[in-house]
Amino acid sequence: MKTPALLAAVALLAAAAAPAAEPPASPSATPIKRSLKACNQQADGRKLTGAARAQFVKNCQVSKPS
Repeated sequence: MKTPALLAAVALLAAAAAPAAEPPASPSATPIKRSLKACNQQADGRKLTGAARAQFVKNCQVSKPS
């Protein structure tokens, strides 16, 4: 008599835990914002100036590949 109740309880717990096991979002789905300071330091390292630097920093902040 206890076995069906136990199985029902286990099934209920398994069903409740299923939504919590969703995989994380892919990296491209959620861009990581970088700080302006970090992007400027990278631009300095690449010795970028003018429009190229501005575009690099803009892309860097939204984590687009350069």
